[in-house]
Amino acid sequence: MTKSLHVFLDHLIDYAGLFPPAALSMDDAVRNYAHYRDGEYAFALGPFVVPKDRVDEVPRDFPLTILGVDEVKDLDSARDRAFVEIADNALIPELARRGLRAKIRTGGDVVPSVEHVAEFLRACNSAGVAFKATAGLHHPIRSGDAHGFVNVFLAAAMIDHAESILRETDEGAFSFSDENVRWRGYTISTEQLADTRKNFALSFGSCSFEEPIDDLKALGWL
Repeated sequence: MTKSLHVFLDHLIDYAGLFPPAALSMDDAVRNYAHYRDGEYAFALGPFVVPKDRVDEVPRDFPLTILGVDEVKDLDSARDRAFVEIADNALIPELARRGLRAKIRTGGDVVPSVEHVAEFLRACNSAGVAFKATAGLHHPIRSGDAHGFVNVFLAAAMIDHAESILRETDEGAFSFSDENVRWRGYTISTEQLADTRKNFALSFGSCSFEEPIDDLKALGWL
């Protein structure tokens, strides 16, 4: 695996096995997560995603992303870890003012357009708001109307070309080396990618951890 791909995948996939379409039991989801933590690709694994009313069912040593929190008692301590899902990109500057992070739904019942996702990325970038994505990013590369996670996160890293990258359906247009990531002649360094992943484009939730990894293997990238 190249250095830039390792950087790209670093804690990228939040495990949401409890949620549709997988909708696993808690026992199965916990068992899977424990297995992934001990596996070859543990470096790509983010927190375990759990509804707020089921937190007590999760092993205490699991890092968590908690969904459905309506009120944060200690906002100052949680501020840089709280994500707000929004439908209107015009609200992003308000998130910046409050020191909050953004969340975009990239699939599900309604798949957002390329234009909407690109606008979201540009607005977050301009406002200095970090983001995560949820729903629909099951595969690396865009196919039909479904967004690809490689497209979304490299669009965030190459923001000037966001719409074109989001539309890309040819996996051969992307290449990862130790020194950089390339898309159709445009390049960012591995260091620039690391900065984007650490401070801006943080992660995406997936009900499957194996599917994204298996797809990357099928591409010959892993």
